[in-house]
Amino acid sequence: MTNCVIASTSTIYNSTYLEYLFDELKELYKNTDEVLFIPYARPSGITHDEYESIAKTAFTKIDKKIVGLHHFKKPIDAINNAKGIFTGGGNTFVLVSRLYELNLITHLKQTILSGTPYLGTSAGSNILGPSMQTTNDMPIVYPPSFTTLNILPFNINPHYLDSDPNSKHKGETRETRIKEFHKFNSTPVVGLREGSWIRLQNNNCILKGKDLTARVFEKNKTPYEVKEGTSLTNL
Repeated sequence: MTNCVIASTSTIYNSTYLEYLFDELKELYKNTDEVLFIPYARPSGITHDEYESIAKTAFTKIDKKIVGLHHFKKPIDAINNAKGIFTGGGNTFVLVSRLYELNLITHLKQTILSGTPYLGTSAGSNILGPSMQTTNDMPIVYPPSFTTLNILPFNINPHYLDSDPNSKHKGETRETRIKEFHKFNSTPVVGLREGSWIRLQNNNCILKGKDLTARVFEKNKTPYEVKEGTSLTNL
């Protein structure tokens, strides 16, 4: 039993933090007034309190209270008792390292699988897959393992960018990097473009985002596009 919104990003162009997801979040968190916020990814190295403040500002607009996990002396208990969870974006290596350090990986997985509403953006979405190995982030810390929650049957590549034929940059593209991943791994990868998200409810896994597509990569197959509304359950 799962109830998740798995988004590429927290903010799209000409929009405030999480604004494009407000309608989806009202539905996701309809049965709770308080959401536990996991701030460990720390975008740009901001403090946990600074990150919590950003999330609080957004959630007040949908009449929900945010409480940062960093305030709890027993974070395992906080995860186990949460009525809703949001893991923000930032650096996936930092996030995963902290989750392992606090022994939260198994507890977070069990809580999500029990049906607790979960929102992930960017790094918070990366951890829903079998591994964090398709993150775009720099390895600024060294987690004990690249293995993550393994709730989705595929990895996420958030902020997916298509190559620009007019660009003077001729280095590696995002597609090149994912192909490199598939030289050593068989896990499918879904490239989520900005403004896209995945709605995971029980066994239904649907791509969402107005008039947007995602790019799917499977080992030894030509990458292909899937439209909004496509089921990703069988990847």
